Amino acid sequence: MHPLVRLARLAVEKYIKEKEIISPPSDLPKEFLEKKAGVFVTIEKSGNLRACIGTYLPTKESIAEETIRNAIAAATEDWRFGPIQKEELPFLSYIVSILSPPEPVKEIKELDPKKYGIVARSGLKTGLLLPDLEGVDTIEKQILIACQKAGIEPAKEKLSLYRFTAQKYR
Repeated sequence: MHPLVRLARLAVEKYIKEKEIISPPSDLPKEFLEKKAGVFVTIEKSGNLRACIGTYLPTKESIAEETIRNAIAAATEDWRFGPIQKEELPFLSYIVSILSPPEPVKEIKELDPKKYGIVARSGLKTGLLLPDLEGVDTIEKQILIACQKAGIEPAKEKLSLYRFTAQKYR
């Protein structure tokens, strides 16, 4: 199991069982303790999405801290599913995605839903879609879903798009 995936699992289990937030272990690879990046934590149960929350820009001092915070947030704050219960813990699997800094998209042809995730922004509304998601195989579908998540109506609002890559660890 990848160290960040193990870290996400430990963070969720400790928080769900004991309401404690773990600290990053010192034996993690140095890059995860010293570098900053946006991180998304996806939790699946029996192969189906159970929770997913993250940050596309870093908010913590390291990738490890970002992973811990977003793993706990996914487990407890994803309004689509409700908080994870203790009984579910043995049946969960985790994906940790480290995001590259988002870059502005000048032309739609710069996008590729298999390679790039997108951030759609209009005013204060922001929607994000990770890359390489099942069923998202066209640029148009990717933009539409990101806009729907944010409540953006692209025909009526000024839309800004950004792309990013993600290193996914399972």
